[in-house]
Amino acid sequence: MNSNSKNPFLNNKAFTSTGLSKKEEVHTATVIDYNQDMTLSGTINKSFILFLLLTASATIIWWLTFNGMNPVIPAIGGAIVGFVLVLISVFKPQYSGYLAPGYAIFEGLFIGGISAIFETRYPGIVIQAVGATLVTFLVCLVLYKYKIVKVTEQFKSVVVAATLAIATYYLVSWLFSMFTNFVPVHYGNSLMSIGISVFVIVIAALNLFLDFDQIEKGVERKLPRYMEWFGAMGLMITLVWLYIEFLRLLSKLSGRK
Repeated sequence: MNSNSKNPFLNNKAFTSTGLSKKEEVHTATVIDYNQDMTLSGTINKSFILFLLLTASATIIWWLTFNGMNPVIPAIGGAIVGFVLVLISVFKPQYSGYLAPGYAIFEGLFIGGISAIFETRYPGIVIQAVGATLVTFLVCLVLYKYKIVKVTEQFKSVVVAATLAIATYYLVSWLFSMFTNFVPVHYGNSLMSIGISVFVIVIAALNLFLDFDQIEKGVERKLPRYMEWFGAMGLMITLVWLYIEFLRLLSKLSGRK
């Protein structure tokens, strides 16, 4: 079974194809310009650029919120536009050089808005969530780099299955809560709810290993340069998910004090 990352970007046929068509392969000696291939350093640099754009956008909304602006509208608007850009990039990865920065900016609106809302209710929670996200990312990166955690097909299958289960659970719970009086188990700050949040954070962190693996394979296959933006954008999606889940977990723990 060949399972890929459930990240909508990294689970894309563009990452499983070689960078050249059969016709191009015949003339590799004269046609290939290796400066146009995807590189690891290029992907890292673009990930850093997206992180700066997202942080800048989030900081602006944060500042405006604590100066009297309602953060709900920019948060919802940013989430919707960001999701649309995700969908476009899934089908048109060649435009990732334009879509990825746009995603980072609009997702920053969402992150800034939602962070301000949580910070108002639980002072100090944002810096804790940011710290937890960065530490988790660094730990996963070190574990992957030194092959302490190996991304096997079985590993991929388990993570993908768990991610699908979480996505299905969230969707079904949301639909039921919208149209009935059903209260999802992960709501509130019960021990069960906290346990679910911990489980989701673990799965989100494991998705980082799949993301690292797909980016590395893309470099090995010498995919086109625009895939650097594509890979960086996919990695950013996982980090945003991880950060939101840390916010939710910390808010539940704070609510039990």
